[in-house]
Amino acid sequence: MQSAMQKGLTSIIIVTADSGPTTRACVARALDSDVPVEVILVDNGSSDGEPEAIARARSEDHRLRVVYNRANLGFGAAVNHGARQAEGDHLLILNPDCLLEADTVSRLREALDSHLQGGLVGAVICDEEGEIDPASRRRDPLLHRALATMRGRDRGDGEHAREGVYVYGAMPEGVTEEEAVSGALMLLKRRVFERVEGFDTGYFLHCEDLDLCRRVRDAGYEVLLAGQVRVVHAGGSSSRHRPVFVSRHKHAGMWRWFRKFDPAARNPFTALFVWSGLWAHFLLGVPRLIASRRSSG
Repeated sequence: MQSAMQKGLTSIIIVTADSGPTTRACVARALDSDVPVEVILVDNGSSDGEPEAIARARSEDHRLRVVYNRANLGFGAAVNHGARQAEGDHLLILNPDCLLEADTVSRLREALDSHLQGGLVGAVICDEEGEIDPASRRRDPLLHRALATMRGRDRGDGEHAREGVYVYGAMPEGVTEEEAVSGALMLLKRRVFERVEGFDTGYFLHCEDLDLCRRVRDAGYEVLLAGQVRVVHAGGSSSRHRPVFVSRHKHAGMWRWFRKFDPAARNPFTALFVWSGLWAHFLLGVPRLIASRRSSG
């Protein structure tokens, strides 16, 4: 994963897979950063022509490189591929529907570099109306937490509240240490990314961000949230076009994370219960996903 490294340069890695026209705005806003950046656009076999159009429109800007995989390798594998070509000492992993402000990268770098043991920092992810995505600030999805969240028992008050996956309440104003942040935007020190050997490519889509946060912490680094930094996330075009495909890989990712990190997986009966529950949940949701796809198409 080693490549030439430029101190002070942030390599922004954006993975596309029929991600739609929002990608153009994402790339443009990233290149407008007020600190030195390069953008590595890694395309996972898109057929919408957007990566090619971006490459043509910015053919004179040597800060942009477009990498064509010609097939969908999965999110983590694509990021790892982009990271091998990166020249920055920091890596910003960015979804193609996230829109940065000019000072987002510099503020995130400052937040991360101000912590000696900081390895990864995220931002508060919002939709276009300013609604905060609870995935901005999360805990490891251990079985007891996941069950509390599924049942809505993590939103109660006092002794009746159970610890769930999401950390509810007001977002912090400063930089806080968390268990996990949103994979829509994550800034890492490059040496940390290389030490943990990047993303686990056993995940195809979803939960690889939770896995990465866990392994960064296990390596002795802090996962941080810059509570004062807000980033607009417009919503996944790929997910809307292929909801069953995305849901299947999301459930597979949940199962992989559970087997790797949850002590409850050591009990074969519990593991069977989780496996059965996950895939029953997926199958029961397929008719709704197909109907939503048809209504939006």
